[in-house]
Amino acid sequence: MARFYVGVAVCLALISSVSQAQEKKSNNDLLVAAAADLNPALNEVAQQFQRNTGTHVKISFGASGALTQQIQNGAPFDVFFSADMDYPRQLIAQGQADAASLFQYSLGKLVLWVPASSSLDVEHKGMDILLDSSVKKIAIANPQHAPYGRAAVGALKHAGLYDRLTERLVLGENVSQAAQFAESGNAQAGFVALAHAVSPAIKRTGKFWVVPADYYPPLEQGVVIIARSQNKEEATAFLDYVKTKEASEVLRKYGFALAHE
Repeated sequence: MARFYVGVAVCLALISSVSQAQEKKSNNDLLVAAAADLNPALNEVAQQFQRNTGTHVKISFGASGALTQQIQNGAPFDVFFSADMDYPRQLIAQGQADAASLFQYSLGKLVLWVPASSSLDVEHKGMDILLDSSVKKIAIANPQHAPYGRAAVGALKHAGLYDRLTERLVLGENVSQAAQFAESGNAQAGFVALAHAVSPAIKRTGKFWVVPADYYPPLEQGVVIIARSQNKEEATAFLDYVKTKEASEVLRKYGFALAHE
């Protein structure tokens, strides 16, 4: 009987060890906060990294400013990909991100997008289409916390159209939601990320005009490791992978210009 209880105890100990190992593995999932324009490009990069390393990457997409606020309020992210460099620098200044890990991973591009069925000739007329009487609503990301929203406002001001069109603007929580407004017909046109416009799911559903880079402040996109991360080894490995040729080719495919190009 004693041997029986010893055997049971050993089995329970093994079960407990396996359970703890599984829990540890789950807790070691890399949690990434990322600007909305990176979906689906970063998903593809993360999937390849996971295949290479076995490290599972969970990504939450949103407006860079909103994600920054979540991190400041204690959200348990390990890595933050911003649509500009300012938000990561804010976190570094507050002691909430590691300064040594900061780097610019890409340069984002803004486009003016309309549905493929639209009669508006955006590809040749650019922002002039916004003066068409059929354009009742123009979708942009909220400039209060989305870099692409600030870029859209900058582009409209550069073209001398902002004051004329401000009442037609509808604000998405982030650049992906702005794109959804345009795709759904709730807006007749939208300022979105080039990465969204060329993504496989959207590419055939619309047409677009690339806004000249000198129309808006550069979308210098930066990434940083969060200071309180418990997975800094995995986070560092992920950022090292983002710098590889393999990952760079994915970003380039989705219209991101690499920082060194």
